Amino acid sequence: MTFFAEHALFLTGPTASGKTQLALALAREHHAEILSMDAYAVYRGMDIGTAKPTLQERSKIPHHLIDLRDPTEDFSLAEYLQEARKVAEDVFSRGKTPLFVGGTPLYLKSLLFGLFESPPADETFRQRWQQQAQEAAAAGDSHFLHRKVQEIDPRAAQRLHPHDTRRLIRALEIFHQTGQPMSTLQTQFEKTVPENLRSRIHVLDPPREELHRRIEKRVDAMFEQGLLIEIQNLLQKYGSLSFTASQAVGYREVLPYLAACSRGEKPSLEALKEEIKAHTRQLAKRQCTWLRGLLGAVL
Repeated sequence: MTFFAEHALFLTGPTASGKTQLALALAREHHAEILSMDAYAVYRGMDIGTAKPTLQERSKIPHHLIDLRDPTEDFSLAEYLQEARKVAEDVFSRGKTPLFVGGTPLYLKSLLFGLFESPPADETFRQRWQQQAQEAAAAGDSHFLHRKVQEIDPRAAQRLHPHDTRRLIRALEIFHQTGQPMSTLQTQFEKTVPENLRSRIHVLDPPREELHRRIEKRVDAMFEQGLLIEIQNLLQKYGSLSFTASQAVGYREVLPYLAACSRGEKPSLEALKEEIKAHTRQLAKRQCTWLRGLLGAVL
């Protein structure tokens, strides 16, 4: 168990399950402050597509771990845990309870169990593989690194995006340094929550039909609130988004849509909405699968 596990509270569940409003009620009940447990709420300006709590909601209960980075930056799990510990210690020091709220299961697992002790970085190794990847990409092979990881660690390759260069190289680096696949070292992925901690974790799990209706409504609302304008403004301000930021559902679909529009094409707005809804349903399904693995009978 980590510093957080036995003392903080947690509220989780799939996207669009209603966590924001319940979090406010739980925070009032438990004299708590809310710490975001969302991998994309850390980015400034990515408000509508990540369904961040509104300024009005944040004025009712203090919220933390939101707007930590510009969307041009990557943000690692280790960085999140470092920030989370710092904020949680401050909340504890003021006699309040940290309430972690969000649907990123990897953040929840790591808050409960911590990170595995990974070997130090080898910059020479990283630069060599970075160069090989660039040469392969120039020759038309954009999946070079992913294929190499697949050879030595199929489980890690299944989790990692083929274009996530930084994490793919890290998987190769860990295997090179330890002789073991990264996935076998990351034992926290196999753990389930002990019974004595279950009462500290609140899980929202709406019936599938209800969840799908909520997703439909949320995506429609995002477009009404100005999702396209938000992303246009981000591109105008920053030029482009980091790999991590651009993988957020809603953003990763809108970015190529806007690029097509800039080329004079006329892609279908309704098709874009349906694509985002489908990807959000898939995300919710993945989140539920992760949470069932972690929490067992709770879900």
